[in-house]
Amino acid sequence: MQATLITTLLLPMALGIIMFGLGLHLRVDDFARIARAPKPVLVGLVAQMLLLPPVAYLIARMLALPAELAVGMMLLAASPGGATASVFSRLARGDVALNITLAAINSLLILITLPLIVGWAMAHFLGAQAHVPPPTQKVLEVGAIILAPVLLGMLLRAYTPNAASRIEAIVKPASLAILLGLIVLSVIKEWTLLVSNIGTLGIACVLLSIFSLGIGYGVARGLQLERAQGIAIAFEVGIHNTTLAIFIALSVLEFPALSVPAAIYSLVMYVCAGAATFWFLRSGPVAGQSPLS
Repeated sequence: MQATLITTLLLPMALGIIMFGLGLHLRVDDFARIARAPKPVLVGLVAQMLLLPPVAYLIARMLALPAELAVGMMLLAASPGGATASVFSRLARGDVALNITLAAINSLLILITLPLIVGWAMAHFLGAQAHVPPPTQKVLEVGAIILAPVLLGMLLRAYTPNAASRIEAIVKPASLAILLGLIVLSVIKEWTLLVSNIGTLGIACVLLSIFSLGIGYGVARGLQLERAQGIAIAFEVGIHNTTLAIFIALSVLEFPALSVPAAIYSLVMYVCAGAATFWFLRSGPVAGQSPLS
């Protein structure tokens, strides 16, 4: 795909706005919490980065997705938690501090894990068709687009909290509008591919969403974390930064077909997260208080 105004300017700006919004929620202390209470953070990271990609791989194989959609599923699974994970966690009485900490750590770790997972997926599913751009330059570009706005948001919150609150009121609806725009863009670019695979791809995204939420909560509770922490990890694993996945597909890899699973998942994940919130609220009160709070 030839470079266009959308992929070279508008998409990076859109992702920057969303990552800036994430930074408005973060403090330096959010990164330090892992030293004070490492277990829930490590459990969340393992569930998201080590357990979820194999699940996405199995779903893609089981449903015999076309190669480009299978890679898109892997890109989606490798993407970090979305900004709205903490919103659902708050609604379900989860440990919101843990969500914020996981988001902070993930914003750094994905610069290593995401290229590795996606590079392997492209080589595995696409073989000779795979074109992986020079990793060093691309990782630096993505890192700058991710980290610079996050740091700017953190600085604004630290030194001018009132201004940060006012700006956040604008950034939230802007982020939603940007996401909807990216979904439309991805669908338009790959309409034929989407229509011919909408049934299996829709099932794949629903399965990934359900398994993501279930793995996050099940692993946390299985390792005897508090229920509030399990809820937080469930949403952090189940809600993905689909904007980042679409950006990487369109602007970094220049392979629009890879963005289609993220576009569909953007819609599916909120339905599943809403159902999970209802279940968490109906299934009993939260016991105990998180050491991260």
